[in-house]
Amino acid sequence: MKLNTLRLCNFRQFYGKTQEIALAAGTRNTTMIHGNNGAGKTTLLNAFTWVLYERFTAAFSSPEFLINKRAITEANVGTSIECWAEITFEHENKNYQLKRHCYACRDRDGIVQYSQSKFFMLIAGDDGRWYPPTQQPTDVVQGILPESLHQYFFFDGERIDRIFRSDGRKNTIAEDTKELLGVKVLDRAIDHLKKVMRVLQDELAEIGDAQTQTLLGEQGKLEQARDRAVQRQQEMTQELETQEQLKQIASQRLIELGGSEELQKLKEQLEIQERTIQQNLAEAKQQIKQLISSRGFTVLLPNVVGKFQVIISELRQKGELPAGIKQQFIQELLARQQCICGTELKEGMLARQNVQKLLKNAGIANIEEAVIRLEAQTAEIEQQIPLFWQETDRKQANIHQWRSELSDLENQLDEVKRKLRTYPDENIQNLQKNLDVTETAIRGLILEQGGNQQQIEQLNREIEEKVKRIAKHQLKEEKQVLTQRRIQVTKEAIERLIEVRSRLERQFRFSLEKRVQEIFSTISFTPYSPRLSTDYELTLLENTSGIAVPVAASTGENQILSLSFIGGIIDRVREWSQKNALMGPDSSTFPIVMDSPFGSLDEIYRRRVAQVVPQLANQLIILATKTQWRGEVAEETADHIGKEYVLTYYSPKPDCEEDFIELGGVNYPLVQRSPNQFEYTEIIPVPCRSE
Repeated sequence: MKLNTLRLCNFRQFYGKTQEIALAAGTRNTTMIHGNNGAGKTTLLNAFTWVLYERFTAAFSSPEFLINKRAITEANVGTSIECWAEITFEHENKNYQLKRHCYACRDRDGIVQYSQSKFFMLIAGDDGRWYPPTQQPTDVVQGILPESLHQYFFFDGERIDRIFRSDGRKNTIAEDTKELLGVKVLDRAIDHLKKVMRVLQDELAEIGDAQTQTLLGEQGKLEQARDRAVQRQQEMTQELETQEQLKQIASQRLIELGGSEELQKLKEQLEIQERTIQQNLAEAKQQIKQLISSRGFTVLLPNVVGKFQVIISELRQKGELPAGIKQQFIQELLARQQCICGTELKEGMLARQNVQKLLKNAGIANIEEAVIRLEAQTAEIEQQIPLFWQETDRKQANIHQWRSELSDLENQLDEVKRKLRTYPDENIQNLQKNLDVTETAIRGLILEQGGNQQQIEQLNREIEEKVKRIAKHQLKEEKQVLTQRRIQVTKEAIERLIEVRSRLERQFRFSLEKRVQEIFSTISFTPYSPRLSTDYELTLLENTSGIAVPVAASTGENQILSLSFIGGIIDRVREWSQKNALMGPDSSTFPIVMDSPFGSLDEIYRRRVAQVVPQLANQLIILATKTQWRGEVAEETADHIGKEYVLTYYSPKPDCEEDFIELGGVNYPLVQRSPNQFEYTEIIPVPCRSE
């Protein structure tokens, strides 16, 4: 990522649209921005992080108030004022324009209300035009420089040591470094392969022999249950035959006994009539089902038939049906090249062209024949509808009549049985009671038979389903060996990726530690040496006595240590990506934006830091006060500065003390009295002193 420009509008101290800040790159890679405290240096730092990630640094006070005070005060109540920041940058030979903006308005109580911020991105095409990205803009930014790494590239120099001294930061630093290095890609690959292996293992469990055996066992149990139900069905059939025989014997015995012959004969007649009516009811219900399934649809078609007849009638009124001349007839004339009147119809002749025009209006015989058949069918449907209802009503009437007759017969049978049960002859009474028991047993057996038959049918369906599943699994079993090989290959791939990751991390950490030590020794005059643990914890060791002993680092040393670590990360990853084409957030270009990097350092350390920082990154943006920009810093960075700006702060205080900074023999205002009652900051470009 190479930053090109930054521009603001009504963003904190900056009123209206600001001067565009062009950022240096190349051999003179440093952009120097001068400003006193409160002039807007931290605002510029946070403009980058707000546009890219909607994040702010810890030193950025009241981040909820972004709108410029003058802009919102001058606006009418309820009028929205736009606040935005815009960045352009280059990445992998593509130019990007990012803009984040929000709106603010002041209500009648003087309270400023903000809208949600919106993020926009444009990418320059090869034709020079700007187009929106095909991905979400936030995803594009994350792919270029992940949010978790932004604090290593955009930071407050006076608070840089807090990155490493904050609680819980050690593990986060390790994870951030993995993201920067590209190890996260390997982590995700390993996690993905583990999921794949679990899927393959589940598949193996389904297609393996054990599953087939389980299905076979389940099939066997179902078949045993079905066989028991079939056997019970046979037993009930035999029991029914036995009970029917007992019923016949008891009935015959009743007839033979004197005195009850008439009652018994009447009972037999009534039972025969009962069975006949029951059979008639069953047949009538089945006939109604068949009638509905075969002709029931006709009652739903009257509206459709009516619409069809209207359409056909309209076509006939227009003369389109039937057509006087058929297409087939005209095509035959054209094929013979002679009209029925004798005129030749050869190619190119006007007569042939006129006949060909008739094809568009001529009828198609097949269509007319289909219309005729449909008319006959619709007429037949209209005739079937009343016949359907007549037949249905007739059968329903028969069912109603038979049910009534059946009810009467059942009442008569009950009366005959009651008389037999109370007959004066005790033998007749006992015979009838035994007959009642037999008939009750018969009814129970019939009901049980029906339920048992349903169970048999259900078991047969389940067995059939099991047979299909077993056949499917048996076909899959030949894939078992292939799946096992895939699992083994996946396992080996995971082990190798873990080993690659371990070696990559170890090699990178050793290389990073060496570079951090080099940077630290270049800046620091102490005999201390940084050490980097496996979880990327930085410590200082003293080895003057031959034994490495941890030492407590001062504030300045912690700042140098942190700066060395960031410089080491950028330098190692840049070199690593160039040599190994590692899949990191960027191929080789990394910017650093530093706010007040020299604040807590003494003269010697300021000089040494000024010598080193322009070499740490491909692009460097320094925001510093005049006191931080002392002679030694100015001297060491002079040859690296490509762009330079001054932030002029306008104070509304009547007694404000004006301040200036001398750059290239010219005084530039740092603090000026405001021409109005508002405070605001202007960006003043400084001509390049190398020109």
